[in-house]
Amino acid sequence: MVNRVVTGAHYGLRDWLAQRVTAVIMAAYTVIAVTVLLGGRPITYAVWKDLFSQGWMRVATLLFAVSLAWHAWVGVRDILMDYIQPAGLRLSLQVGTLLVIAGYVGWTIQILWR
Repeated sequence: MVNRVVTGAHYGLRDWLAQRVTAVIMAAYTVIAVTVLLGGRPITYAVWKDLFSQGWMRVATLLFAVSLAWHAWVGVRDILMDYIQPAGLRLSLQVGTLLVIAGYVGWTIQILWR
């Protein structure tokens, strides 16, 4: 008999679906960004500033950043759960990863709406 001890892990469909949905959002943003940036005008500071002064681009970029953060968190958390056996070390690395990811999302918000 196998005794499976679950220690706060989230197994299954939710994480799998989160990875796929965030990947689709990031792919869609990449297509939109490439289309906008290769739209014919040379990319200068004025063009870049004009592009990000539009609300839809800021929201799309924030959605991309949040999707990237969630995608990265699920991936790194799964790697840490698979390969780091001491619970204290694993928890420390997970907390550190969450703090770094949250810092990057906060920095993105500051850049977009400063």
